[in-house]
Amino acid sequence: MKCPFCGAPDSKVIDSRPAEEGATIRRRRECLSCKKRFTTYEVVERMPLVIIKRDNSRQSYDRVKLINGMVRACEKRPVSLAQLEQIADEIEQDLQSRIEHEVRSSEIGEMVMQHLKDVDEVAYVRFASVYRSFKDINTFMEELTKLLKEPEKS
Repeated sequence: MKCPFCGAPDSKVIDSRPAEEGATIRRRRECLSCKKRFTTYEVVERMPLVIIKRDNSRQSYDRVKLINGMVRACEKRPVSLAQLEQIADEIEQDLQSRIEHEVRSSEIGEMVMQHLKDVDEVAYVRFASVYRSFKDINTFMEELTKLLKEPEKS
C-alpha cells in the first residue's frame, strides 16, 4: 500500500478490524519509511448488476432508486429508513449471490413487494399500485382481497 504522505511503497498493518457490519475490513497501517499512520478499507469487489427494464433496455443497478421507491410507498407510515436500508441490503445480497448478474426489474419489484408486505401492508399496497399499474378500483380491490385472504403473521 502506497503511503499517502511520502509515496513510499511499503507499509505494515498495525491493526485490522471488521467495519460496516463485516462488509469491509478497516486496516490501520504505518509507513515503513516516514513512520506516519493511515487507514485503509478493504472491500469485496462485486460484479456490477444490470437491470433489464420492461422495454428490454438495460441499465446499471441503482440502490438510491430502489430506496427512493420504497420511501415514496412508506410516506407517513411507521417505517424507518433503517428498515428500508435493511430491505435494500437483503435484496442486494440475494441478487449478488446469483450466478447471473442481469436481472429483470419486475423481479426486483416483486422482491420489494414481498419485503414491504412483511413490514407495512399499507406501504405494500401503495408500492403495488404503482408497480403493477393498477388501472382502476377493481384491480386495487383484487390486490386488497388477496392480502386479506392471506393467513396472519404470528
